[in-house]
Amino acid sequence: MTDENKFPPENNLPAGYQPARVWEWKKGNGGQFANINRPISGPTHDKELQVGKHPLQLYSLATPNGVKVTVMLEELLAAGHKGAEYDAWLINIGEGDQFGSGFVEVNPNSKIPAMVDHSTPEPTRLFESGSILLYLAEKFGAFLPKEHHARTEALNWLFWQMGSGPFLGGGFGHFYAYAPMKIEYAIDRFAMEVKRQLDVLDKRLADNEFMAGSEYSIADMAIWPWYGTLLQGNVYGDAATYLETESYTNLKRWTDQIAARPAVKRGRMVNRSFGDPSEQLRERHDASDFELRTQDKLDAQEGKS
Repeated sequence: MTDENKFPPENNLPAGYQPARVWEWKKGNGGQFANINRPISGPTHDKELQVGKHPLQLYSLATPNGVKVTVMLEELLAAGHKGAEYDAWLINIGEGDQFGSGFVEVNPNSKIPAMVDHSTPEPTRLFESGSILLYLAEKFGAFLPKEHHARTEALNWLFWQMGSGPFLGGGFGHFYAYAPMKIEYAIDRFAMEVKRQLDVLDKRLADNEFMAGSEYSIADMAIWPWYGTLLQGNVYGDAATYLETESYTNLKRWTDQIAARPAVKRGRMVNRSFGDPSEQLRERHDASDFELRTQDKLDAQEGKS
């Protein structure tokens, strides 16, 4: 690379790495996720999606964004909405399942979760977790307050999470836990922002039981898988200690309250392919699967065969 391809020194960049004038893709320069990151969209291989017996077909993985939707579906079923029965198919993003042709047809952005509603005259494709939550809330008339101000608050906080989450995950989480090297500036920058976000949530929950006020809603379902699991110490190694999450007492109260809900406990198991095998339900096609088809039971059956 020639000197002419460097940014001029008047940009006052520190000594060391300086970006080229034109970015170049260096394969493998992506840390833990280098094998699935690329600067282009579209499928890499032909693979049709499976379709089960229920109108709602979910294609996902139990990352925080995936858990939002499975929690919503389990909450709907717990509330008596039988039309919310669903099939959940595992999309292994580490193996590039999200780049299969069938998945890309549902979500051209190749990110989980994605869903197809086959109960409509023409199948309705759904992608982006916030969009799916809002769609299901409106479809079933549940978990979205009907009163004007409360509904608006729920949507405010739903979209707050959609905008704030990348600073926690792709920002702090990546540089603190996954990047191939520790970069002090990046970790400090995103840690400061995440602590600001935690303070925003803590202050909101000081005077409100739930994010929208007195009603449990899709706003809580969107925020808890990211910020609740952070407070529980379940993401990014020792990040909870590093960020002193115990100090956010109102947020901790809310975190524990949401975590205790039976539908949340079930929802976080669906499409889970890591952790304790007894908490992994890699595919979900019936409510009985929670009792019969967790990974520990499947492993035991295979051991006997």
